[in-house]
Amino acid sequence: MSPAARLRGLKPDWISDPKVWRTEVLGGLVVALALIPEAISFSIIAGVDPAIGLFASFTMAVTIAIVGGRRAMISAATGAVALVIAPLNREHGFGHLVAAVILAGVFQIALGALGVAKLMRFIPRSVMVGFVNSLAILIFMAQIPEMRGVPWPVYPLIVGGLALMVFFPKLTTVVPAPLVSIVILTVITLAAGIAVPTVGGKGELPSSLPVPGLPDVPFTLDTLTTIAPYAFAMALVGLMESLMTAKLVDEITDTHSDKTRESIGQGIANVVTGFFGGMGGCAMIGQTMINVKVSGARTRLSTFLAGAFLMVLCIVFGPVVSDIPMAALVAVMVMVSFATFDWHSIAPKTLKRMPAGEITVMVITVVCVVATHNLAIGVIVGSITAMVVFAKRVAHLAEVTAVADPDGNSVVYRVTGELFFASSNDLVGQFDYATDPKKVVIDLSAAHIWDASSVAALDGIAAKYAQRGKTVEITGLNDPSADLHGKLTGELAASH
Repeated sequence: MSPAARLRGLKPDWISDPKVWRTEVLGGLVVALALIPEAISFSIIAGVDPAIGLFASFTMAVTIAIVGGRRAMISAATGAVALVIAPLNREHGFGHLVAAVILAGVFQIALGALGVAKLMRFIPRSVMVGFVNSLAILIFMAQIPEMRGVPWPVYPLIVGGLALMVFFPKLTTVVPAPLVSIVILTVITLAAGIAVPTVGGKGELPSSLPVPGLPDVPFTLDTLTTIAPYAFAMALVGLMESLMTAKLVDEITDTHSDKTRESIGQGIANVVTGFFGGMGGCAMIGQTMINVKVSGARTRLSTFLAGAFLMVLCIVFGPVVSDIPMAALVAVMVMVSFATFDWHSIAPKTLKRMPAGEITVMVITVVCVVATHNLAIGVIVGSITAMVVFAKRVAHLAEVTAVADPDGNSVVYRVTGELFFASSNDLVGQFDYATDPKKVVIDLSAAHIWDASSVAALDGIAAKYAQRGKTVEITGLNDPSADLHGKLTGELAASH
């Protein structure tokens, strides 16, 4: 291969394909417009100036576009992070908040390097569906305050915006429908002089770029112990939300992402954000859905431009952006919530076929997330519930059948299934210790030993027979089971 051909192979798609370029640029612009009121709202939750949230969204998006592991995913200031660090800002001040953001980034880099992303494979599909549905509900719920106590023209504007996003793609998909909706509704309100809440009413937009610097805190052990719990909580919440969102984007785009790189990238982005005085953040499901599902973006360019456009819109076009009616952005987010929700998961046909345990896990995940407004809590509780449901189901799969020897000198017990802490508890009661002959064979060729509880149960069975002067022989162990049994048998008597 020639050097020129090799160079062409390294080029991103958007450099040589005008159609991809257009999709990415317009997608980034729509996301930037949608980010402004969200970032301002999250700043209010965290108790900081609106500019802090906007700066965080800018640095997070631009940095993660370069170092992240999931192309086209949007990272910015988020409500989940704001909720975690708000108490720290309230009790100790803004300097401690910034220091916590930097430390959270360091924690995320360390957790990413240690392979925390590999834990994603233990999150079941039912939890993933619950995660997606709860996010859709939260996105919709976040729009409700914007529809309360507002002038009546807000409602027809929202309906008009939704209608534009539904029907405009039938005419053309060259320009993203949300962008068209935002522009048309802004023009209508300005031209007709309609007085409705605007982006400018959310807070003052910054007039200059953020400047790097160190957090204004004493660099002491006392400061470290104060910020560490908040930083660690922020690191976990940010990683979980980002990795779950990355997994969702993988499914939507049918592509694979590097979750370890994404974990480390989130850490780097938060460290950079902290040094620029931002409030930190993580992946944003709503803006990511606008970018990937609505706009059709697929590369890092859209993520980078979302951050770059955000600052350009604030600094250069601040007065114009301030006049955008909130109704236009509410319509976009309502559309995103409907597009995000997995409607197939609650269809009667699906619910009839789905096991009750799976439905329970999905519902519990949704309820926990919606009740706490914390995605991490919902995912953790949902995953634990799924494990309990799975353990309960598998525990009943261990069966014992006895085959007596014709001459009456021995009996063979054939054990079938998975032996672990839940199933092995019932194992001891399935043997006839009193009437069995002198020799007992336990055939495990159709079983697998998974843990110490199972080895302890087998030792307990052997001990019960030994008390009656009978011998037990265990046969048919596969290699991993034989290795575990060989290491632990006879060593667990004290705990039995």
